Amino acid sequence: MLLNIPDVLSQDKLNLVRAILDKARFVDGKLSAGMAAKRVKHNEELPADTRELGQLNNIVMGSLVQHPVYQSAVLPIKVATPFYARYTSGMTYGDHVDDPVMGPPQGRYRSDVSTTVFLNDPDDYEGGELVVRTPFGDTQVKLPAGHAVVYPSSSLHHVAEVSRGERLVAVTWAQSMIRQPDRRELLYGLNLARESLLQHRPDDEQTKRVDVAYVNLIRMWADT
Repeated sequence: MLLNIPDVLSQDKLNLVRAILDKARFVDGKLSAGMAAKRVKHNEELPADTRELGQLNNIVMGSLVQHPVYQSAVLPIKVATPFYARYTSGMTYGDHVDDPVMGPPQGRYRSDVSTTVFLNDPDDYEGGELVVRTPFGDTQVKLPAGHAVVYPSSSLHHVAEVSRGERLVAVTWAQSMIRQPDRRELLYGLNLARESLLQHRPDDEQTKRVDVAYVNLIRMWADT
């Protein structure tokens, strides 16, 4: 499932994030890349020892993991500290699949769902689309600042070359309690119907049946 999530970050939070990033020191993104990714990764990232990283994570990740659409779509068990990436003119990230297992030896997690949070407006740069290759063709994603997109980490994807300006994003990964992407998509759709029924027809017998079905499918499929 490829899903856009609007309004993850408010304008005030975006302004604070941008103020921090404008003063930050970026390094070659290849330093955090695996053997395969190094061949196609041409961007810049904040180093792990950046002093303001904790403040950035509190703003960006605090907002993302509390967003109800993110919770419903991803059903996360573990969420990774993001990379903050910058693409300027000529930079790109070629076709790749995200590593299946990430994190330090004492904190490994399986990457099921990838998330890109857009930190500046599409008008700030040309190119730079996130392109996710799906069985139905390529999907290009270039969202307003503060919006996010989630997609399966197993999908082949790339970032198109930036031809003008600067692209700023935060990228993170999650291990979901529901490992299979098709089951996560089914549960997300079912939960949309469930929440609508609970809001508008809370006492109906059909509402109870949908609620029970959703809860017990989670119980049946959850991997914790």
